[in-house]
Amino acid sequence: MEVLPSHSLTKGGALPEHIAIIMDGNGRWAEKRALQRLRGHEQGAEAVREAVKGCAELGVRYLTLFAFSSENWSRPIEEINHLMGLFRFFFKKEIKSLLENGVQVRFIGHINRLPEDIQDLIKEICEITRDNSKLILTIALSYGGQAEIVDAMKALGRKIQAGEIDPEAIDEAMIACNLETADIPDPDMLIRTSGEKRISNFLLWQCAYTEFFFLDVLWPDFRKPHLEAAIEEFSRRHRRYGAL
Repeated sequence: MEVLPSHSLTKGGALPEHIAIIMDGNGRWAEKRALQRLRGHEQGAEAVREAVKGCAELGVRYLTLFAFSSENWSRPIEEINHLMGLFRFFFKKEIKSLLENGVQVRFIGHINRLPEDIQDLIKEICEITRDNSKLILTIALSYGGQAEIVDAMKALGRKIQAGEIDPEAIDEAMIACNLETADIPDPDMLIRTSGEKRISNFLLWQCAYTEFFFLDVLWPDFRKPHLEAAIEEFSRRHRRYGAL
């Protein structure tokens, strides 16, 4: 995908309301530079700032970032511990900026698997930014799309068992209402960096009609022009939702 200069974004084109991003390539970025993988994660934090700032400036309403998957728990303990430390540093350092720039922060995933101090930080960030509305930033931590759907099915099962709903009444809308993203729209576009072409168990239900964009850039090198180029291409696509 061509990277366009920042001034070239189509004026008046279709702007996605919700962008989801799979932030991939931190390890490969470091390996290409003969650095430890951990350095790639550190550099990737700057790309997070670029994505949040870029979406806020362009008028995107919702941004969802895939920060740590349920499968990532199988990585080496040193890498996991470093990532947890990076989360601590980033959350503490960025909370003031997020508040000042009108960003509301939310989290999805099995947060209870995270260290208690990070869970406390998450609660603090959500509380402090809850009244912001310029950009709704959702961070997927310890998240898996299949697990989210399983959790929704369990919730519906409990309601059936309690006699609150009729099984025959279950439809797509009811399932969507039991997902962690129930009160935000589904992504209009999903960006994955690093050149990989899969969605890796991310927002499986929500991405039924999402436009996909696979960028060859590694996540630590992601900047606002890459975001603008993806939005520019999005504005040229015709979304039919299965109709003619």
